[in-house]
Amino acid sequence: MILGDLTKHAGEWLRGEGPSHDVVVSSRVRLARNQAGMPFLSRCTDGQKQELEAHLRQHILASGIAGNILYVDIAAAGELDRQLLLERHLISREHAQSHHPCGVVISESETLAIMVNEEDHLRIQVLRSGLRLEESMAEIFQIDDKLEERIDFAYHSRYGYLTACPTNVGTGLRISAMLHLPALKMTGDIDKAIRAARDMQLEIRGLYGEGTEAAGDLFQISNQTTLGKSEEQLVRDFSQRTIPKFIDYERRARQVLLKKQPAAFEDKIYRAIAILRSARVMSSQETMYLLSLLRLGIMVGKVTDIDLKTVNEVFLLTQPAHLQKILKREMNPQERGEARAAFIRTRLGAG
Repeated sequence: MILGDLTKHAGEWLRGEGPSHDVVVSSRVRLARNQAGMPFLSRCTDGQKQELEAHLRQHILASGIAGNILYVDIAAAGELDRQLLLERHLISREHAQSHHPCGVVISESETLAIMVNEEDHLRIQVLRSGLRLEESMAEIFQIDDKLEERIDFAYHSRYGYLTACPTNVGTGLRISAMLHLPALKMTGDIDKAIRAARDMQLEIRGLYGEGTEAAGDLFQISNQTTLGKSEEQLVRDFSQRTIPKFIDYERRARQVLLKKQPAAFEDKIYRAIAILRSARVMSSQETMYLLSLLRLGIMVGKVTDIDLKTVNEVFLLTQPAHLQKILKREMNPQERGEARAAFIRTRLGAG
């Protein structure tokens, strides 16, 4: 397994499979862990960061957590490789911008990624297509147990796992789901959904996490705190109560559009297809907007000659780093726009 293999297909989070995948693009479970006896990363010396990276990398690779895994040295990686990993949701924006000793472990399926020396010493994530939180939690606890056999994690008998950010103290568990909410955006009800999420003490972020926009009508919803509840309770509430509410909001909005504004609704979808199949220059932002409409058209049965897998692959492979890695050259925005449009026409069929 090499880094270049990642440009050949969409990542796990865009497989277009799993329960409620019409709305829930992906679900993620993440654990924050720190090495006992060492300062949090923000307090570490350069020497301690180097020591941690070498120590944790050695034990993760020897733990047998996955069959075929790849370790990427982020500090030594080029800008395009960092951006590629970010676009695939295998590292965070903060990790992509790091220059101290750090890395990421990736399983061949991309369901597992472990960031070394991000905000915490370890950020372990399991990422799956659709609403699969219980399954993801079972997998991540098995991984956590294997790592804990080799690594002494910082733990307090009263407070639980100790983490760099106080909101993660306790279980160290962060649960999130990536939701596709185009109909709520079109009906003007997205603000109500966002307020509802905040009333439930949830965080809402854009495509690439904190401080990013909801490109392509994709929203990340996650829990804010982990102290005071068990892991099982957190996941159960999120997957059986919280996320189903947003699934219901979006599905109802889709039905409203189909019943009350059918011509205008269909016109948006078919115009999006026409532009995607004929445009000669496409920005990332416009591409994500149009593919969002196309994905919606597929989900409501208005588009039958393009499958969801193709749309998801186009969505990911036309991101800036993916496009440049596929074509094996760095490009300025204008060149990327032309190359992106040509790539889309090839994949979707030129009009």
